[in-house]
Amino acid sequence: MPRVAILISGGGSNMVTLVKAMHMGAIAATPVLVLSNNPEAGGLAKARDLGVETAVVDHRPFKGDRAAFDAAMLAVLQKAQPDIICCAGFMRILTAEFIDHWAGKMLNIHPSLLPKYKGLNTHQRAIDAGDKVAGVSVHVVTSELDGGPVLGQAEVEVRESDTAEDLGARVLVQEHILYPQVLANFVKRDD
Repeated sequence: MPRVAILISGGGSNMVTLVKAMHMGAIAATPVLVLSNNPEAGGLAKARDLGVETAVVDHRPFKGDRAAFDAAMLAVLQKAQPDIICCAGFMRILTAEFIDHWAGKMLNIHPSLLPKYKGLNTHQRAIDAGDKVAGVSVHVVTSELDGGPVLGQAEVEVRESDTAEDLGARVLVQEHILYPQVLANFVKRDD
C-alpha cells in the first residue's frame, strides 16, 4: 500500500479525517508521518494519539531561507519514505525544488473553488465579492500557488448573514468529506 505523509501547521482536523479513513480501510494507504513546521501544532498530539509518527521542522530558525527549510523537511520526509504527500492546513509556501521532488505525488486542500481566491482569506473574499457559493478544492501541488490540477471540489451556499467564520465552519465540514474521497481515488489511479 502507498505510504502517506501529511504536512500540517495547526489543529490537524483534515489530517485526522485522512488518518482515520486510512485506518478504516476507506483509503488503501498507510499514514507513515505527520510533519509540522509548528512545534505547538495541536495536530501533532492528535496524530500521536492515532498511532502515527510525528516530526517537527520549525520554520522560524531558518529566517526566510526557504531552500534550507525545505531541505530540512525533505531530509525528514525521506527517512519516512512516503509515496504521497498530503498538505492539510500546511501554511508555508514550498520551493519549486521541493515540489518538483514530489511532482505529481503531492496534494493540497484549499478553502475556495479554485481557480477563485488563491492564497489567504478565502471566505471573506467570497463574501465581499457577493458570491452565492463558495467551497473547497483538492488539487495537485505545483510551483504555482494553489494552481495545480483540481481533482475534486465541493460547494457550500454563501448566506447573506455569513461571517467568514460561519462560512469557514460549513466549508470545513465539506473538507472532511472531500479530502478522503479524493485521496482514495488518487491512490486507486496508481493500481
